[in-house]
Amino acid sequence: MIRPTHQPARATQYRRPGGPWDTAPLDTVLADDARIAAVAGGLREAGVRRGDAVAWQLPNVDAAMLLYRACWRLGAVAVPLHHQAGPVEVERMLAATQPKLVVDGDKLPDGRPVTANAARPTDVAAVLFTSGSTGAPKAVIHTQRALAYKAALMRDVHGLTADDAVLMPAPLAHISGLLNGILVAGAARMRTVLMAKWDPEHALQLIEQHRISFMIGPPTFFIGLMGAPGFSSERVKSLRLISSGGAGVSPAFVAEASERIGALVKRTYGSTEAPTMTTSLAGDPVERARETDGRPVGEVEIKLGANDELLVRGPELFAGYANPADNDGAFSRGGWFHTGDRARIDGDGWLTITGRIKDMVIRGGENISVAEVEAVLEAHPRVRHAVAVGYPDERLGERLAAVVVADDRFDLDACRQWFESQGVARFKTPERVLVIDAMPTLAAGKPDRAAIRSLVTPTA
Repeated sequence: MIRPTHQPARATQYRRPGGPWDTAPLDTVLADDARIAAVAGGLREAGVRRGDAVAWQLPNVDAAMLLYRACWRLGAVAVPLHHQAGPVEVERMLAATQPKLVVDGDKLPDGRPVTANAARPTDVAAVLFTSGSTGAPKAVIHTQRALAYKAALMRDVHGLTADDAVLMPAPLAHISGLLNGILVAGAARMRTVLMAKWDPEHALQLIEQHRISFMIGPPTFFIGLMGAPGFSSERVKSLRLISSGGAGVSPAFVAEASERIGALVKRTYGSTEAPTMTTSLAGDPVERARETDGRPVGEVEIKLGANDELLVRGPELFAGYANPADNDGAFSRGGWFHTGDRARIDGDGWLTITGRIKDMVIRGGENISVAEVEAVLEAHPRVRHAVAVGYPDERLGERLAAVVVADDRFDLDACRQWFESQGVARFKTPERVLVIDAMPTLAAGKPDRAAIRSLVTPTA
C-alpha cells in the first residue's frame, strides 16, 4: 500500500454547498457512470481493494479516464504510466509503486457494478511520475483531498462552466492532463476532447468541431497551432482562455498568441508536485499576465529561500515521494516544499520564474543561467522559441549553444550583435547557433533538453 509521507496544509476556506471540498470524493458522477461502475466491479473481482495500486499504460483515450474514476470509486490508487515509456522505464515505475494489478488497456475489466464510493479524503488518489527532463523520474503521491480541492479551485479561478469544452493534448498520465482534462472538467461538468498525439492541423479541426473554449499547456502547443498552414483567427474563435506554463512563456509569446488567437492568454506556474500554484485572475492588469507567472491562488503561500529558490505550501501540495530517499531535502520546517526553481517575487506578490537551480552552464568558472539567455534570445524579433544548452569544451569545461526556431537570417553573427545591443555580458553570449524547424519536446510539451543537447553535441 502506498502511504503519504508528508501531510499538506488542510484547506480551511474553500467550500462548496453541502460541506468542505476535502470531504468530496473525486469520483464525480458523470454521464458514463454505468461504465465506471462496471470497470470498478471488474477491478474488485480482480482483488483490488481500498488502498491498492492499479497501473496501466495508455495514450489519451476514454479507457484511461474510466480507469481513474473506477479506481477512485474503490478507494484504490491510480498509477498511470506514460504511454511512450519504454520497457526498462515501465519496470522501474512498477517497482516504485508495487501495483496490485496492471491493467491491459485493450481489455478493461468488467464486473458487477460498484455504485458506492469507498474513498476517504486522506486516501492516496494517484501516483504520477515527473517528466525526468532534469533527472530520473520521481513517483509523486497525491491524495483525494488535495486533488479535489485543486479541481474546484481552478474551476472557479478560470471561470469554467458546463458550457465550456477543453482540448487536452497533454498526457493524462501527467498532472496537467489529469487536473485539467479530468478533475477540473469534472468539477465544471464540461466536455473534455482528448488528443492521443499532438498535431496542430488536427487540433484546429477539433477546436472548430467541438467549439473548444479552454486550453492549457506549454508554448510549444500554441506556437505549433499558429504556425499550422491552415491556421486562421476565424478557426479558433471559440477559444476564450489559454493558460500556459513551462519554459518559453515570454511576454512576446503571450502578446502574439493573444492577438492572433483572440483569447485571453495568461501565464501559469505549477509542477507535478505542486499543481497550478500561481496565475492571474479576471480583472488583473494585462501586463501582469504577460510579464509574470501570476500570483498565488486559493490558500497557496510562496516565499524565496537560499539562492532565490522558490518555496511553496498549500492544501494542493503532493504528499511526498514514493521513494523515501527522494524526500530528503524536499520539505523544510512548516511544510514548505523546495521547488528547485529560481524566482523573483514582486512586492505585491507577483511571481516570475527565472530558471532552474540546476539549469546552469558553467563556462570557465562563470555560472550562466539558461533561462536568462533564453529570455534574451526570445526577445529578438526573428526568434519564436529558444533553448540554451551547454556543450563540452576541453579548456573551459562548457560552452553555450542556442537552438532556436527562427527566421533563417538569425545566425551566429546576428546572435552576437543582438546580445551586444542588449548589454549582455560576453560570456553569456551563445557560441553556437542552430536554427531548426520545430523544437524537440517531451510528451507534455516541455523542451526535451536531452534531445536538444544531442543536436549540438551528437554522439560519435
